[in-house]
Amino acid sequence: MPGPTRISVTVDGVSYTDDVEPRTLLVHYLRERLGKTGTVVGCDTSNCGACTVHLDGQSVKSCSVLAVQADGSTVTTIEGLADGDTLHPVQQAFHEQHALQCGFCTPGMIMQAIDLLKNNPNPTEQEVREGLEGNLCRCTGYHNIVRAVLAAAGDGAATSAAATSAGGVR
Repeated sequence: MPGPTRISVTVDGVSYTDDVEPRTLLVHYLRERLGKTGTVVGCDTSNCGACTVHLDGQSVKSCSVLAVQADGSTVTTIEGLADGDTLHPVQQAFHEQHALQCGFCTPGMIMQAIDLLKNNPNPTEQEVREGLEGNLCRCTGYHNIVRAVLAAAGDGAATSAAATSAGGVR
């Protein structure tokens, strides 16, 4: 079996160089090595979306990406969105619209919503539902989540989404 592989990755604006086992999933690297516990392990099968992060500006389910595949890349996690005490506009909209219940799915939902708004700054309700369909919530019924994404779109979150996904950390 091959030994550890050295990777260099920028996570939430900080550069890291680490030796990782080739089979280490990105979600486990982020949580266990870097302490980014906001990236949630939900299913380990890429079905729920709780582990969604941005890899080079695109949302990915980090349980389906190996850490070695992120070598040379920029990763943004839920912890990298806020600017000090100022929430990212999508985080703020989730707060204001009560778009969470237990909160387990919230980090992945927010990361997916930011990617959705980057690609479609003025989505319809149906487009939001379709854009989030790979992220599961077992508590809320999605109504307030959809409202939050639409509210964030109305507040210009797409501008912030583009800056965040371009590797800029808020």
